[in-house]
Amino acid sequence: MGKAKANDTPMFGARMLGHLAMLAYAVFVAGSFSFGALAVPHIGAAPLTAARFLLAAILMGLLLIVLSGRAPSVPKSPWRYVILGSLMGIFFVLMFVALDITDPVSTSAVFTLIPLMSAGFAYVLLRQISGRIAMVSLVISAIGALWVIFRGDLERALTFDVGKGEAIFFVGCVCQAAYGPLVRLFNRGESVLEFTFWTLVAATLCLTVFALPELMETEWTALPAIVWYCLGYLTVFATATSFFLLQFASLRLPAGKVFAYGYLVPSFVIVLEGASGQGWVSPIVAIGALITVTGLVVLVFAPER
Repeated sequence: MGKAKANDTPMFGARMLGHLAMLAYAVFVAGSFSFGALAVPHIGAAPLTAARFLLAAILMGLLLIVLSGRAPSVPKSPWRYVILGSLMGIFFVLMFVALDITDPVSTSAVFTLIPLMSAGFAYVLLRQISGRIAMVSLVISAIGALWVIFRGDLERALTFDVGKGEAIFFVGCVCQAAYGPLVRLFNRGESVLEFTFWTLVAATLCLTVFALPELMETEWTALPAIVWYCLGYLTVFATATSFFLLQFASLRLPAGKVFAYGYLVPSFVIVLEGASGQGWVSPIVAIGALITVTGLVVLVFAPER
């Protein structure tokens, strides 16, 4: 029995690091909703996303060289990175399109539907089965997210009156949900840094092709300072660091638990929006956010399979 406990210790430590990584991830993602909402009135979603990925890829490449002492090696089976990069590119473009239509709190609430969808993708792609407690918490948290999306209006919920921005972002969230399980499926022993670097490069290439007309039309020197501040945050924290944390945790935790930390995002966004003077949500909407947090707590302590 003592031997079993000793063998379990490294695994417990790896899982704990995965949980801490996703906690930081949730904070950085929450900031991207609030900062992104400040930038989208001044720049298109596609060029903003392409720029942040380009800068994040450069940053990650430099970090890889400094830490490993060598340039990134030529990737094997580059199609893996094209798929992952495309999924993330779609997610972020649609996120900023949605932020131009609806508010950050509602958009972040849609984000919390990802864990339930990710658990479905994990079953299909990895045959990874979530336990009963985990599935119950995912469903409860999804209900809390829907409560925020419908702003606590039961009539809107019964008629499924979803806003255009929320519907657009939902498509992006489907792509994000597939991303986590695919990271584990596609990783072939590459380090997290190298895997993150090539994913960012692939996303940058895909986005540049998609956004090329808007990139050429954007008057970069005429953009207000707030765009550059937001771009800096999005590059360092919401892209490079978040990608690293997400892939780090995806190799250590089940897919459902990885994205369960998205349940914290609406609560963090509510605090950020209120503290920055953008206004506080109504108490009835805040209840939905608290339900999603409860779902996270239950899921984190649910047995893993």
